[in-house]
Amino acid sequence: MLHSLKACWRLARAVAHAASGWWTIRFTFPKLTQAERNARVQAWSRRMLELMGITLVVQGTPPPTGPVLLICNHLSWLDITTIHAARHVRFVSKSDVKGWPLIGTLSNGSGTLYIERERRRDALRVVHHMTDALRNGDLIGVFPEGTTSDGRGLLPFHANLLQASISSGAPVLPAALRFADAATGETSQAPRYIDDDNLVVSLWNTLRAPPLLAIVRFGEPQDPHGRDRREWAHSLHEDVQQLRRETH
Repeated sequence: MLHSLKACWRLARAVAHAASGWWTIRFTFPKLTQAERNARVQAWSRRMLELMGITLVVQGTPPPTGPVLLICNHLSWLDITTIHAARHVRFVSKSDVKGWPLIGTLSNGSGTLYIERERRRDALRVVHHMTDALRNGDLIGVFPEGTTSDGRGLLPFHANLLQASISSGAPVLPAALRFADAATGETSQAPRYIDDDNLVVSLWNTLRAPPLLAIVRFGEPQDPHGRDRREWAHSLHEDVQQLRRETH
């Protein structure tokens, strides 16, 4: 009963914070510079984690400036908020998110690039936009697994989006993410969102969980020159796997 009451309190505060983010994006963002918007997104994300009972732990060094293509393993609907709390980046996300009530506005405000996964040719369009953004000095984030996994291992990495790094000359920065019980350090499955998991149930499990850690570990940037994107995807898979092990 106590866990449920605490979860309800966390939920109410998180919803209010999300609504304040929506208001900021609609009415304050037009008056701000891009750097100021990015800072607002990072501060908003940190506060959202706090309201949900999650402590951010950053290991390694987040990229200070772009251009950088950040790649990371994918575990949950909470991943983007967690990485934004560590360092604001423009994520590539599925196009469905753009039309979601409230979440779509928050996603648009953070500078998300959208991809229609059902259309194979759409990846070419997105790579073109990513390349332009990287050439303009942006930080872009992708989940090369293409979907979420249970965190016990990594799914194969798709190589297509790495072409943006090769074409622009921007380095790739591997990173790893893990959610853990704050008391024991053991991996928590509370935020998991895979296969047939229900988003509402996953959110409720996260809110009912004991205090959690959201651990983001950044690796070292890798030069794209002379790379074959498929071979690079395989080696980056191993790099992210090693970073994930190092979060324990």
